[in-house]
Amino acid sequence: MRKTLFESLVHGPLTEPPPAPDEAGLAELARSVNRVARARLGRSLSIREIDAGSCNGCELEIHALNNAFYDLERFGLRFVASPRHADVLMVTGPVTKNMREALLRTYNATPDPKWVVAVGACAVDGGIFAGSYACVGGVSDVVPVDLHIRGCPPSPTELLKGLLALLEHAS
Repeated sequence: MRKTLFESLVHGPLTEPPPAPDEAGLAELARSVNRVARARLGRSLSIREIDAGSCNGCELEIHALNNAFYDLERFGLRFVASPRHADVLMVTGPVTKNMREALLRTYNATPDPKWVVAVGACAVDGGIFAGSYACVGGVSDVVPVDLHIRGCPPSPTELLKGLLALLEHAS
């Protein structure tokens, strides 16, 4: 144990340097989402995240939207705890048999206008879990989906681009 401790002090951590942030591009993208949300809804966009049975990879990227780097609250975008306060349902993972009813109830509890976003490859068509005895399938097999954001997992920037596309093209 002592040897490992001394080696870690001498060699330091073995991490990769982070990618160079495009803060101006990210800020403009988030401002665009907020501007379109206010024009379409008259207020900021409220998002409810639902894990329908995923491996949590997509959740980590969605949660990154709230960290100090992305900080969506500064642009008027926010996550809400109740579907009754949500405009967008971001659903991750394939829908498992145990989560099917919960997803339907959440969808029905969300007021109109509402949009459903299937986040990640598993939410689109079941991904690597497709055909499993425990899965019903993708999100669109249970509730109507307005936007699919592919990726395993999609990056926070891709999530923002998806929200902007949803708001610009939603009827």
